[in-house]
Amino acid sequence: MAITLSSGIRDALQSIQQATSAAQTAQTRLATGKKVNTAIDNPLNFFTAASLNDRANDLSGLQDAMGSAVKTIDAASAGVDGMTKLLQTAQGLASTAAATTDSSTRASLMKQYNTILGQVDELMKNSGYNGTNLLNGDKLNVKFDSSTTTATLSIQNLATGALTATALGVATGAAGAWTNGAGTDTTGDVAIQTQLTNVSKAISTLRSEASALGANGAIVKTRQDFTSSMINTLKTGADQLTLADVNEEGANLVSLNTRAQLAQTALSLASQREQAVLRLF
Repeated sequence: MAITLSSGIRDALQSIQQATSAAQTAQTRLATGKKVNTAIDNPLNFFTAASLNDRANDLSGLQDAMGSAVKTIDAASAGVDGMTKLLQTAQGLASTAAATTDSSTRASLMKQYNTILGQVDELMKNSGYNGTNLLNGDKLNVKFDSSTTTATLSIQNLATGALTATALGVATGAAGAWTNGAGTDTTGDVAIQTQLTNVSKAISTLRSEASALGANGAIVKTRQDFTSSMINTLKTGADQLTLADVNEEGANLVSLNTRAQLAQTALSLASQREQAVLRLF
């Protein structure tokens, strides 16, 4: 048997259903904080926001690699600074040896000089970060954008090999090299002057290396800052497409609950009217 409803009851029921559905939508938005939770809500905004978030996540992964690259460059820069100071100390020892004619003093100074050169090599070996040592000849490839193959930077020291004291042109002195006589143009004097010249060149090379590392470090840090800004822009854009206004949704929910209560009251009144008609019979 078909059930026929009066227009009053039907209108009241429809108002209750609409208010309940709208209230559920408002509750979902308040619970999730989003006005677009699925593609059904707004296909264009949903998929655009998803694309923006995917791009932001890709950049976040690259940003971690950039942070590691900055630390690797900083470690190499610290190594260069330390090596430079050691060579400057060695330079001072050689200058002191050149200023004396005492063989025993020269022999002692050369021993200290050789020890320092050995420490230059050890310091270089300890200047790596996370398994990458730019001073030991390793190459560092930094990627700034996963969507293109051109946004990369390859970093390697100027010598493209291990920056040992020997590679820098400074060799340890052989036994007795600084003590074979004293005075102008004697064997010892010439050996010391040669070392002074070589150390000076090595220090100049390290300064050039420090400059190159500084330039590469500035590039990576600039791209890291840019990436952070870009990630923020992408996420903000995605949020603008999907986030709900919590204050507005809260006000809507209160209004919808009031509307539903009024509809229920109207339904009750419509039912009472029909029951009054029945009582006439």
